[in-house]
Order: sequence, then structure tokens, then C-alpha cells
Amino acid sequence: MIHPSTFRFLKDLKENNNKPWFDENRKRYETAKENFADFIDALILQFGKKDKTISHLKAKDCMFRINRDVRFSKDKAPYKTNFGAYINGEGKKSFRAGYYFHLEPGKSFTGGGIWQPPADVLAKLRQEIDYNLSNFEKIIHSNKFKTVFNGLSSAEGAKLTRVPKGYEADNPAAEYLKYKNFVAIHSLTDKGLAQPELVTKIASVFEALQPLNNFLNVGLE
Repeated sequence: MIHPSTFRFLKDLKENNNKPWFDENRKRYETAKENFADFIDALILQFGKKDKTISHLKAKDCMFRINRDVRFSKDKAPYKTNFGAYINGEGKKSFRAGYYFHLEPGKSFTGGGIWQPPADVLAKLRQEIDYNLSNFEKIIHSNKFKTVFNGLSSAEGAKLTRVPKGYEADNPAAEYLKYKNFVAIHSLTDKGLAQPELVTKIASVFEALQPLNNFLNVGLE
């Protein structure tokens, strides 16, 4: 489970996002980070039994730094106000499909897939969907997938307005080919994150996502 003190730290950090405060509260940060890492390790241990491609990972392989890259941002706040982990057998910088967990008070979620792939990777994914549309639809229209994710994420900016170049407008897969990301998201409540069965809960979300990840990764082989 995620300890209440971890939530408290992230809430306080949001209100005091500056280096002097962070330095004064570094012990709190280390404790919160350790709690999050323990959770990710437990999640990998449990779900790694179903997806062997991630079973070798440790939390440290998956977690993102809390420091923000502010070089090109108008927002100069030095720290992220969340903990995040991308669980991918080939590393957190890989563009293969993986699993993501985002911890942020009031804004937590989990899920995964492939987010913001480069043009060559996106082209392969679209080709795989075009060639194997029936298998793709079978996955995203399954009761389990729809119950957990309610479909692919279509957040603002996630899709093109027109079918990409090289495909006809009447292509049966046209609406899917417009996607720029292939991601599924399951929102989480703060109350739910404090439950002792959280690892099992998130593992079940990952299980619902696994067929989509397998499909996307086959397209990259």
C-alpha cells in the first residue's frame, strides 16, 4: 500500500516547490521514495509471474527522478509533485509498450501502452493495426478491456483530425490510424491507494492491458 505519509509529502511539496524546503525535508522525501519503490517492487514481483518480460526488473530501473527539466519550460518549479514508474522490460526509455503507475494526490492513475512514439515507431504501429484490424478490435472491444479502461485514451491532442498520409479516408481502421499514442488509462482514488490489496488491484489492471501491449510489441518486431 501507499503510506499516508507519502501522500502528505507530495501534498506539502506541491505547496512548497522550492529547493530550500526540499533540502529541509529530504528525509521525508527519502522515506516517501522508499515506500513508492517497495510498492513497485511488490507489483513487479506479482505481475512478473504473468508477464515474464518484466520479471527481472527492480523499482530503481523503472522510477523517474523527481527533479524536473526546466530548461525549456516557463514553469521553473524544480520538482515534480508525483512519483512515477514505467515498467518496461527493455528500460524506461524504451518505445516498446509497457506499464505505467503515476502517484499524485487527487490525480493518480495507472495503465500503459506506447506514448509519444517517434515517427518510425508510429508508422509500424499503424501498419500493424491496418494489417490485423480484427485482432486489434478484439482486444480493445473485449469486456475486460472496456470495463477497466473504457477504451483507448483520446485525451486532447491524442489523435489527428485526418487519416495519416498513405492511408485512404475510407480505410476500415481509419479512426485507429489517427491515434498518435496508443495508451489506456485507469484512474485511481486516494482512498483506493491506501488499501492493503493495492498490489493485486494494479496487477489486475496490468493484466487487462497485457493483450494490447503484446499486440503493439509484435508490430515493432
